[in-house]
Amino acid sequence: MIPLSRNRNYQVLWGSQALAELGFSASVLAFPLLVLAVTQSPVAAGLVMGIDSAAQLLAGLPAGALADRWDRKRLMLCCEAAQAVAVAALVVALWLGVADVPLMAGVAAVMGTCRALFEPAEEASLPRVVPAEQLGQAVALNSARGYFGQMTGNALGGVLYGIRAWLPFALDAVTHTLAFVGLLFLKMPKQERARAPLRELHLEIAAGLRWLVRQPLLRVIALCAVSLNFFFYAYYLVVVALARQRGVPEFEIGLMASVLGVGGMLGALLAPWLLKVLSPYLSIISVFWALVALTPLALVLHNGYLLGALFCGMSLLTPTANTTIMTYQLLLTPDELRGRTAGVMSVVAGIASTAGPAVGGLLVELAGGEVAVLVCTGGIALLAVLATANRTLRRFPRQAEATPLAGFLPQQER
Repeated sequence: MIPLSRNRNYQVLWGSQALAELGFSASVLAFPLLVLAVTQSPVAAGLVMGIDSAAQLLAGLPAGALADRWDRKRLMLCCEAAQAVAVAALVVALWLGVADVPLMAGVAAVMGTCRALFEPAEEASLPRVVPAEQLGQAVALNSARGYFGQMTGNALGGVLYGIRAWLPFALDAVTHTLAFVGLLFLKMPKQERARAPLRELHLEIAAGLRWLVRQPLLRVIALCAVSLNFFFYAYYLVVVALARQRGVPEFEIGLMASVLGVGGMLGALLAPWLLKVLSPYLSIISVFWALVALTPLALVLHNGYLLGALFCGMSLLTPTANTTIMTYQLLLTPDELRGRTAGVMSVVAGIASTAGPAVGGLLVELAGGEVAVLVCTGGIALLAVLATANRTLRRFPRQAEATPLAGFLPQQER
């Protein structure tokens, strides 16, 4: 078997997206700073960034269906080209001094929509680029790529914005252009695509949702991922608010977020080894119980560096569980439904990551930081008990035993 380091198509896909994520993370950090500098309005900054998130959520379900209907390579190329053009237009407007809120809102909408379209297309393409035996390793390396791009891109975006406001966006335009060129060299087997009229797209979305709901294993996995995401994002905001109440310097609060990314990247690099040691069932429930043990420590840690170490520990095991979930999702889903399944998962996770901080902020406002920490801990503990006792998760087989899963799942709907 050819190792991933010598798999030309995987290296093309991984490398092109490593560049794209680096530039994207740089511009995401600079975007709210730019809107504030141009408008002097926090409301406008929140509106522009909200448009980005709303576009990604609204386009999520149709994007998954389109990834199953259209040629996925061409879809990814179009997304990279659209983002490069949109961000380049913003750079030109900044250079000429004519950038305004409608333009920035339009760029944000293009970026959010393109991400919604690109992610299910890339995820559904992965099993066609790497063999099933290497799928878990490829998913883990993609996760490490995301963490690394976020950390380096955020740092680079801050430095570049301090030099010139347009530089982070120029970097984003260049990296998306390079990613577009890289994807031109990607070769994938021809996919089976829907031939129905585009007006029936809603029927294809509904078929994908029905298929996902009827799979007990994928249904439980989705519930685990969504519920844990919700409480984790709520807890993150609670701890940040608690740190500010305790007088932790802003520099240390920023470091806490960076260390969270370091823990995630290390966890992603460890994931292929941990998947050989832990069963899929243990890889999932261990995250729940690790968080149950670690979340109460925020009550006694008053130092930003120690809170950063706490976040690092909390994020170490998460990539292993995410790799388990995504690998089996890809293995169990028919190719013609992979885009729709990925789109549904992305939308549900996006809702959880949006609702979690809102609930966390409400808890801090109504009950205080300490009580909010206990509420999040109690919620995660309840989820840990339910996940541990779940019979479907306990029957979760190893990847090497994936072939008999056809009898484990209900009849597939296509």
